[in-house]
Amino acid sequence: MSDESRSESPQAPKGDKKAKTGRRYPSRHHNRKNKGRFYAALDLGTNNCRLLIVEHDGNNGFLVRDGFSRIVRLGEGLDRAGRLSDNAMERTISALRICASKIRRASVKRMRCVATEACRDADNGAEFIKRVKRETGLRLEIIDGKAEAELAAIGCGSLFNADVDDIILFDIGGGSTEVSRSTRQENGFFKLTDSASLPLGVVRLAERHAGPGPYEHGYEGMLAESEARLKDFMDRQSDIADMRKVQIIGTSGTVTTLAAVQLGLAKYDRKVVDGCTIASRDITRVIGDLRRLSRDELAENPCIGKERADLVLAGCAVLEAIYNRWPVEQFSVADRGLREGLLMRMLAKDKRRTRYRRHRRSGNRSKSNGQ
Repeated sequence: MSDESRSESPQAPKGDKKAKTGRRYPSRHHNRKNKGRFYAALDLGTNNCRLLIVEHDGNNGFLVRDGFSRIVRLGEGLDRAGRLSDNAMERTISALRICASKIRRASVKRMRCVATEACRDADNGAEFIKRVKRETGLRLEIIDGKAEAELAAIGCGSLFNADVDDIILFDIGGGSTEVSRSTRQENGFFKLTDSASLPLGVVRLAERHAGPGPYEHGYEGMLAESEARLKDFMDRQSDIADMRKVQIIGTSGTVTTLAAVQLGLAKYDRKVVDGCTIASRDITRVIGDLRRLSRDELAENPCIGKERADLVLAGCAVLEAIYNRWPVEQFSVADRGLREGLLMRMLAKDKRRTRYRRHRRSGNRSKSNGQ
């Protein structure tokens, strides 16, 4: 994995205009006052484009100052064509221009922008990355599935339950599902011991199995494929037997959506969903209820909406495949993951650099005093 970008902000492409998004940006005075404290992490996936801008709190954490999320469906049709389509790239570039504008306005100290499954698999993925740099100024880095799983685990670390022996973390994306196992060590900390990146994204599953009719979700086919593709990873964890000593954490739009539906929220609320636990019996009940609805009926749910209506059941199939193998009593829900992992990595790296510089200065003073 390469280093994060150290530039203050993406260079504005020629003739670029400031995007109007209706969001309030930090003031210029605030930026000057806190210069060197802002960090940005951007995750471009197969389905979504997500940005998080935070301020270092001076300790080991951060405060969210701005964010952006848009469904762009970059990987739409990728399975059939093997390439990113022109329309998908245009939608994505439009979203990335907004991200670049936000990053420039925040005067970030350090940022890292990554692209995942769609750009990994597409024949024109590398070409698209170059276009993004040319048209938005953003330097996107394509990361592999192992890095994706590791970053998600880092981002969700604060939700790990110290009373369990193993953590199974899964992230159901648009083009792939990353699943990992972290095992508690003798010192009490968890260590990532296995991971896998599988072509089980919700866009791919829906395109492979769903039919044209309003009720033709293709759920049984999606479930069978999910179980088959997850089998190798699950078999490697055959020593996991006591479900009371396992915590399963889901970090994806599927899991957060199911949690919001089960909680009966009038609209999605991250503060309520992130970090909550949902009983497995409630999750399976909600999945059963959703399977009986048409796409239009799914779209009417305020926590699902039109953009996710044709994808939510694909994610449910992956989740059910995981539960069928590991029937825990409850799932932990995380509205966090890869972006937070990127940010924590950058903060930790800067902290080490600061500590090293202080150590060197201290050593130089000691030498001077001894002369």
